[in-house]
Amino acid sequence: MCPGTSLNTSIPQKKTPWSDTVNPKLTRRRFIKAAIFTGAAASSGAGWYMASAQSRQQGAVERLVSLNINGRTRRVDVAPQETLAHTLRYRLNLTGTKLGCNRGECGSCTVIVEGTTHYACSTLTHSVKGKEVTTVEGLRAADGTLHPVQQAFVDELSPQCGFCTPGQVMSAVALLNTNPRPSREEARQAMAGNLCRCGAYDHYLNGVMRASGQLS
Repeated sequence: MCPGTSLNTSIPQKKTPWSDTVNPKLTRRRFIKAAIFTGAAASSGAGWYMASAQSRQQGAVERLVSLNINGRTRRVDVAPQETLAHTLRYRLNLTGTKLGCNRGECGSCTVIVEGTTHYACSTLTHSVKGKEVTTVEGLRAADGTLHPVQQAFVDELSPQCGFCTPGQVMSAVALLNTNPRPSREEARQAMAGNLCRCGAYDHYLNGVMRASGQLS
């Protein structure tokens, strides 16, 4: 070996053709379909639900629960993120609770939980386990007699289209349970969480006054 000549002892690496590193089953069509599915799943939230399902495997919430609805114990299969409005309407067939905005703004889904009004569309069913829940169906007497608030609303022609009426009734009942003779302004404040698309607010207030015995 001539002086000054370096000895390269490295062994040349064999280059792997690019085609050998690609899944032979991955065609252009399959790649495009996979990309479309991934984008759709992300935009629809499917990926979030898949991840949530995996994370719930540990410490999962019991689905079969006992609910105290209108004085009766009801056993029902409830999903972990299910709202009370959904359970009442679609599992227990108590459709008097209406779904309007479905985001806690209109009050048409109002129910009474332990004496306090709640928007059923914004209340998780699992949060009311062991609590007394009253819906509009639970107000009428066993013989069919209407609750004084219901009868007063009828007498004052309060319902127009009637969609918001169940929520209005429940708010009025909760008010009179705690304040049997409210002023008109107190009634207005208590009913402020219930929207009426027909604008029959004065009729509903008159109904509250009649039910409290202050209007004949």
